[in-house]
Amino acid sequence: EPRRGRGPAGCKRTVGTIEVMRLGVAAVARPTFDVEFAAETAEAAFRVLRDLAVELVGSPRLLLDADDVSAAAQGWAGVDIDALLVLQATFADSTPAVALAESTDAPVVLWAFPEHRTGARLRLNSLCGINLAAFALRQRGRDLRWLYRDPSDARVPEELQGAIGSPSPAPHRAVGITPSPDADARAEEIQRMLATARVGVVGEHPAGFEPCAYDPARLKATTGVTAVAVPLPRLFDRASAAPAAAIEAVRRGLADSLEGIDDLEQESLDQSVRLHLGLRSIVEDEGLSAVATRCWPECFTQFGAAACTPQAMLGDLGIPACCEADAQGSVTGLVLQWLTGSPVFVADLVELDFDTGTGVLWHCGLAPLSLADPDAAHRAALHSNRHKPLLNEFPLKPGRVTIARLTQSSGSDRLVIGAGEMLKAPLAFSGTAGVIRFDRPAADVLATVMAEGLEHHFGIGYGDVRAELYALAARLGLDVVAL
Repeated sequence: EPRRGRGPAGCKRTVGTIEVMRLGVAAVARPTFDVEFAAETAEAAFRVLRDLAVELVGSPRLLLDADDVSAAAQGWAGVDIDALLVLQATFADSTPAVALAESTDAPVVLWAFPEHRTGARLRLNSLCGINLAAFALRQRGRDLRWLYRDPSDARVPEELQGAIGSPSPAPHRAVGITPSPDADARAEEIQRMLATARVGVVGEHPAGFEPCAYDPARLKATTGVTAVAVPLPRLFDRASAAPAAAIEAVRRGLADSLEGIDDLEQESLDQSVRLHLGLRSIVEDEGLSAVATRCWPECFTQFGAAACTPQAMLGDLGIPACCEADAQGSVTGLVLQWLTGSPVFVADLVELDFDTGTGVLWHCGLAPLSLADPDAAHRAALHSNRHKPLLNEFPLKPGRVTIARLTQSSGSDRLVIGAGEMLKAPLAFSGTAGVIRFDRPAADVLATVMAEGLEHHFGIGYGDVRAELYALAARLGLDVVAL
């Protein structure tokens, strides 16, 4: 009778005189990314696997949809595998990783691949993919390991064997901060402000984006914030009703601040402007302090435009905005804005360089213009995957930043707090992005994200307000995860 989920020590098989492990392998991808490059990367990873002392069940063929995932899982159905290795060939929501993991009780290893900071399209966005998958798998209590290396890296065979055979090492614990009386007084003020804040959640979070799910009652009990649910069709109705004069006024402002507005397809550009006006209308009607919007796919597929710059413009108006209907992300942004006194950016961690200790915080085009490096070009852009306007495109300005996240990871409400220096650097990837040198080693940052199963969105505020956040966490009864 096949055995499933036994530990590596109990499941090794002998081939001749060599003990080998049986490894299920699957390569996950989405067709909206660079599928050709993803296939090459998966093939390169598989070549490394063939040289290891393991028995492989699976192939480097990209799994692009649910049917592909189901067929791959059948490959090890009834087979005693010692570990499941998911090659995150491109970004994907958590659905395929969860479905693959549910086909076995074996430990899950997530392998993501770095990308060069070319200033062009984020071709894979692989790191964000395992971040999202880790949140979902940690919520389910799975034994989770990870690897973040290019297949050509000489360290891969040893690190991969380690990840397959034993749990990934826990991160080094960072030292916390003891708040001053002034920091505590500021935190008390923020706590009072949260009790009267209203955050709009436009539409429901996309499937497979479990970090964006929220419980209004739980959010109220934890932070005092009132979540206001707004149906997505209401946004589209408000946007469609925007008057021509208001559209023209916004367009003139965009032309003054972003290069290349006139080079875009103008009908879709107008649709994007309408989304901004529709959001503003809802914010005013509902008395919202912040907003989180289901930006895709419907904004593209039904309304014909991106919600990136529309939300970035809200940020510059003092209304923090977040994609993917991420309510906790917007609450985090609101707290950071109040503490720093300036607009904030809620972004994905999409790339890390362990050798330089730097990483890239990025989102399609969501950063408010006030956070742009004043010495760089500020361009109007199309969404790199959906090819619709309007996105901001620029590198973030240099300066000291605080990173935060109101997290539900591992099933408990906590506050993530970190810091670093945003460097003066060329744009890493198209859209809005900043290169950050964390206060902690980059490897420890990733280990914390994966070990804790943190959400894939992190709030970024300029200035050091960690002491105030530690004080706020204490007032709200939240433990702190030091990033």
